[in-house]
Amino acid sequence: MEKDLVEYIAKSLVDNSSSVEVNVIEGEKSTILELKVAQEDIGKVIGKSGRIARAIRTILSAAAAKTEKRVVLEILD
Repeated sequence: MEKDLVEYIAKSLVDNSSSVEVNVIEGEKSTILELKVAQEDIGKVIGKSGRIARAIRTILSAAAAKTEKRVVLEILD
């Protein structure tokens, strides 16, 4: 569910939506989501001073509150 949410938000923000990839690494108490986008779209996902990335992480933590697992979003170059 969290993977689909991050993928949808990222594809809405970038110009090259076919290059969006989300990898999931499941842990016992946490889940790590690795987001990869095209090099020219990295600024659109991070935003000015990281505001967009912070907003995505806030939405993600609210969505994951039901599962009582910690969800971490990593934006990869």
